[in-house]
Amino acid sequence: MLAAKGLVLSRPRVGTVVCDQDNWNIIDPQVLAWHAPHALDDKLFDAILETRRAIEPLVAELAATRATLQEIADLEAAWQGMAGAGEDLTQFSRSDIVFHQIVYGASHNPIFRQIGKLIDTALLFSLEATATISPVRRREAAAAHGEVVEALRMRDAVAARNAADKILDLAARDLVSAKKLKNN
Repeated sequence: MLAAKGLVLSRPRVGTVVCDQDNWNIIDPQVLAWHAPHALDDKLFDAILETRRAIEPLVAELAATRATLQEIADLEAAWQGMAGAGEDLTQFSRSDIVFHQIVYGASHNPIFRQIGKLIDTALLFSLEATATISPVRRREAAAAHGEVVEALRMRDAVAARNAADKILDLAARDLVSAKKLKNN
């Protein structure tokens, strides 16, 4: 299993050796999950955010036109979990992850659903890295997620894309803040 994920290489007369990290299948959710959040370097966090910026606005746009009424109701419940989390970072993080799972699923694109599984793990690490952000910033994030809910409810693909961009702008801001705290 480790060889299939690019972590190790077995050779006759050499044995098993750990591969260079560049060879690891980092888009495998298990490989990503095996990293401790603090072990992820800034370049990987930046790459994850860059990937999210490339994909999530389109996913939200598709979800606006394809989501079922039940998916929209579930999305609203996840958003309410974020908005009502207060100081409870665990509830906020869980609700945020569920929110993104629902949006990826509501795109009704099987490839995006699979990518969403990677994003879930990466999002969890990003949330842990930015756990020290202020309650004000968490409320801003929750409000931006609420804009996605409203866009899906209204079946407004452009508004959904714009709201997803706003979420990613806030995530980028919070990651920059977390990096500054880590480096000080």
